[in-house]
Amino acid sequence: MTTSLKETVGRYGVWSVELRSEDPARRGELDEAAAELEELGYGALWLGGNSTADHAAPLIGATRRITVGTSIQSVWQQDAATTAASFAEVETAHPGRFALGLGVSHGPRVEGYHRPYSAMTGYLDELDKAGVPAGRRVLAALGPKMLGLSRDRAAGAIPYLVTPEHTAQAREILGEQVLLAPEFKVVLEADPARARETARAYLARYLELPNYTNNFLRLGFSEDDITDGGSDHLIDAVFAWGDETRIRERITAFHEAGADHVALQVVTAATGTTLPREEWRRLASLLG
Repeated sequence: MTTSLKETVGRYGVWSVELRSEDPARRGELDEAAAELEELGYGALWLGGNSTADHAAPLIGATRRITVGTSIQSVWQQDAATTAASFAEVETAHPGRFALGLGVSHGPRVEGYHRPYSAMTGYLDELDKAGVPAGRRVLAALGPKMLGLSRDRAAGAIPYLVTPEHTAQAREILGEQVLLAPEFKVVLEADPARARETARAYLARYLELPNYTNNFLRLGFSEDDITDGGSDHLIDAVFAWGDETRIRERITAFHEAGADHVALQVVTAATGTTLPREEWRRLASLLG
């Protein structure tokens, strides 16, 4: 019997867009990094940037036990039949090691974007017919309806760009049985000005997407908080920065709010291009 995702991913994971690189010249580097992250004690690797099972499979092969998940594969990216076939291939080779993270992406990034909730339910219907078990998939859920779908038709939710307050609300909707694994960004910098500058530069791309800005407004942030690159109030809510004690406290707040697992994204000036391996080591050390 396959162990549930909630039992296997542990308390901490790494969220990384760099680990999904398709550059064959980087294959050895990526596999070596994945193996080190497993040894550092992280329980899961979450691959950003519209990732698929094809991105996860080599990393699963390069490691022994760590869960590798997509965070996320857009339902607009490939049809459900192709997704199911890819899932079956990875599951056959490495039972219980892959988590299919699905999301509806964002209107500004998808041609023909419409009725995202219906698109997700239809996609899950097709996966059901193809035999992809609900217990091996998780949803990128922000609002109440998608969180309810995560509870009823998946192993849980992997919300992105959220706060402990959102986590508490999500746990109420999900109940206690399913996985709640929010992503949280970390800048390993103690100087406030430098930390916020790095965070603000990275956040800018997300403030153009209404799924995120609407969620911030639901959480009580103001229109002023989401303009001009984001207020200090917003930056400090969605990024951890500071000394080790402060960063640890910020991460712990998610667990105290109801998270089972926190997917930690290290943000640096080189995020998206360079693997932050030294930062991953520092983060593992402060997590104990």
